[in-house]
Amino acid sequence: MTELYAPLVLVLLVLLGALQMWWWRRCRRLQHRLAEYQHESEALRHQAEQTVTRERTQQEALFNNMIEGVLVLDADGRVQLINQTLKRFFNLADDIRGRTLLEAFRRQELVDLVRHAVNNGVGATVELEIAGENRRFLQASAAAFRDQAQHLEGTILVFHDLTRLKELEDTRQEFVANVSHELRTPLSMIKGFVETLQDGAKDDPAATTRFLQIIRKHTDRLTFLIEDLLTLSQLESKRIAFNFQAVEIRALADRVLEDLNDRAVERKVNLLNQVPAGLKVRADADRLPQVLFNLVENAIKYGRVEGQVELGARPADDKTVQVWVRDNGPGIPPEALGRVFERFYRVDKARSREQGGTGLGLAIVKHLVLSHGGQVWVESQPGHGATFFFTLPRAD
Repeated sequence: MTELYAPLVLVLLVLLGALQMWWWRRCRRLQHRLAEYQHESEALRHQAEQTVTRERTQQEALFNNMIEGVLVLDADGRVQLINQTLKRFFNLADDIRGRTLLEAFRRQELVDLVRHAVNNGVGATVELEIAGENRRFLQASAAAFRDQAQHLEGTILVFHDLTRLKELEDTRQEFVANVSHELRTPLSMIKGFVETLQDGAKDDPAATTRFLQIIRKHTDRLTFLIEDLLTLSQLESKRIAFNFQAVEIRALADRVLEDLNDRAVERKVNLLNQVPAGLKVRADADRLPQVLFNLVENAIKYGRVEGQVELGARPADDKTVQVWVRDNGPGIPPEALGRVFERFYRVDKARSREQGGTGLGLAIVKHLVLSHGGQVWVESQPGHGATFFFTLPRAD
């Protein structure tokens, strides 16, 4: 009987071993697939985290690099978000998140602005002035945002920097005031002498000749002022076309000094041309003499009587030539060095008007030099004269 069941037991054992082997392999495959799924899941999760982090970083970079300052308040009026631009506007170093507007900025007008936006449901604006070393003007706009049920969720404020616009407006007003003053003075003189002639002075030949000479002098002053204003306007709006070419500086310097020789003789000023022969620059042959003329004329006017004016040049490097005009007059005060190229700025206003200048010569010099791709500056010590420098591209 035992011999009859032995083969059957053997077959069952073989089948059981095969089934166990199949099950073991299947479990291994399932474990391998599970590991693969876990790895893929981990990779997808890591990729999703990277995507979220990258998007958050991009949003933060965009938020913080906006030109406008941005502030977000919650429904209770407390700060939730603020970008770096707004922190810079108000010089904020601390973290103000969670604070109220009044706690964070100490500006009641901002509180009123937010209240108006929340209560009226429309945007509102207000202008702010931030005092201090870096004076700044801002325009703040506010708008409330609500959910679908019209429940207040918060308020967003956007701050626009108006500082540059205010500076331009101040410059415009100052320019108009200066032009009005410069025009009014010679016009008043002309009108006064014409009325004097009409009242009977015309019957005196000597007085008539003298008065007409004065009228002509002030008429010329008006003409020079208008011409300088037109030139400056064209330069600032870039409406002047330049014809750049190789120009030898010494020849231009000779002509400029010759044109100004009579004025130098009146003040007994010795003019020196120290420009080396053969030195060439890339410049407009019609505009460069205007630069030299204005600088040398100023040196003659404001230098020392019986003094000396030197016009020189030298190669600064392989690509640049440095030109200078030096006098040995009283010099320029340190506080005025940074402003001498401004329109209508005068170091000595009384003396400048006595000399008949328009106050625009150095401003024109600056714009002409910059249009040539050069730089212009002045060096001076009180009592030791002044030297005006400018650079030009060297001609190959």
